Amino acid sequence: MIELDEQQQAARTWFESLRDAICAEFEAIEAEAGSDARFEYVAWDRTDPSGEPGGGGVRGVMKGKVFEKVGVNVSTVGGTFEGEFAKTIHGAGEDPKFFATGISLVAHMANPHVPAVHMNTRFLATTRRWFGGGADLNPPIPYAEDTEAFHAALAAACDAHDPAHYPRFKKWADEYFYIPHRKVHRGVGGIFYDHLEQDWAADFAFTQDVGRAFLDAYPRIVRRRMSLPFGEAERQRQLEWRGRYAEFNLIYDRGTLFGLKTGGNIDAILMSLPPMAAWS
Repeated sequence: MIELDEQQQAARTWFESLRDAICAEFEAIEAEAGSDARFEYVAWDRTDPSGEPGGGGVRGVMKGKVFEKVGVNVSTVGGTFEGEFAKTIHGAGEDPKFFATGISLVAHMANPHVPAVHMNTRFLATTRRWFGGGADLNPPIPYAEDTEAFHAALAAACDAHDPAHYPRFKKWADEYFYIPHRKVHRGVGGIFYDHLEQDWAADFAFTQDVGRAFLDAYPRIVRRRMSLPFGEAERQRQLEWRGRYAEFNLIYDRGTLFGLKTGGNIDAILMSLPPMAAWS
């Protein structure tokens, strides 16, 4: 166990409660489709390189009729960054001690008409304390109605806190969720933010609203598309798109690098990879 202060415990409690709400909603969707699929949870512990307890987390995975593979992970870790990696983390250059807690979700869907999705929000503490995260929609077959609904939900969450948030964080997502070697975006975007540290309570409230917006918007999209018919051509398009998603997560994704550099659970870190993919 690692000791948590009041802010750290509040953030951890929220991320775990958001996990519970999301997983319950996804299981309800499976039940509506006539499936009895449920999340399977595996707890893991981390030992810091210093030899001290380094926290841990819980990896949750469900494979069902609607969700071909969905992972929802929560983790709360702390310790000391090793070597030069500390200099790449906000506020850790002068003191490599860190704390991080958060939720990370990736859903790969059985029906190509249903967009895959990513959502991650987190709280980190070094010599600085900040929130970060975001969500982005990744449809193999884009529908303007879905894209607009997803962005509208995130925009509403942003606007409730600061009218400047949505245009800034949407642009950040467009720049971040981009595959340079392919010269394409990996999806239709969303929001991305980091180093939000102006007012802890306000930033925490915003991060909570991002999670609530995702929980409201994405299940609506899934229910709208999950029963649409599809054929081999659509499935092949989905598999090739998944290949690009895998390329981004293995080469460019900051969360993947952070997990590997801090001794996280490998299965949880690579949970984002699709169950099947193809390259033409």
